[in-house]
Amino acid sequence: METVIWVIFGTVVAIGFVALWLYGRVKSSHNFLVALDQRCETAFADVDVHLKHRHNLIPGLVSVIKGVTAHEKDMVIGVIEARAKAVGAMSAGLKLKAERNLTANVNMLLASVEKSPEIRALPEFGNLRNELTDCENRITAARRFHNLAIEEYNTAMRQFPGNLIATKLRMTSRQPYDLGVERMMLDEPVAISF
Repeated sequence: METVIWVIFGTVVAIGFVALWLYGRVKSSHNFLVALDQRCETAFADVDVHLKHRHNLIPGLVSVIKGVTAHEKDMVIGVIEARAKAVGAMSAGLKLKAERNLTANVNMLLASVEKSPEIRALPEFGNLRNELTDCENRITAARRFHNLAIEEYNTAMRQFPGNLIATKLRMTSRQPYDLGVERMMLDEPVAISF
């Protein structure tokens, strides 16, 4: 009889330790998921800051191009409209779509302007081009951090016990922030002459 009591006592203690371990695991997983969710929000805000800086550079670029050439009018209007949509986008999905469109429009405009020596010779254009290149590099770095945070968050949500916690808290997976291209092609091509 005494042996049975000790077995029951040992089993209860073992179950208690397992329950405490599981509770600790679930609690730490919950906190980890919440921290990853916040990291994703912070990383998105960082990308957004750099995108706003790019939005602020585009009117100067447009005015320099408009002041020199009239034959790029349709492309300039496309950039202006795309910028307005990107600035006005509220949700992450709409913002991503608008930023892709803006990137495509700016790339087309810059590719067209590259053929115009009078615009390329302007110091204002060169300065804006350099600033846009720096801005695009910062956007790329911020997007990489954001996408890494999202990858870590989505992975944690698929693993046990994160999948149970995420379901209970109604957490959903996040989409990476992809503008469709790595960055605007603003760098000057390397000139080789013999």
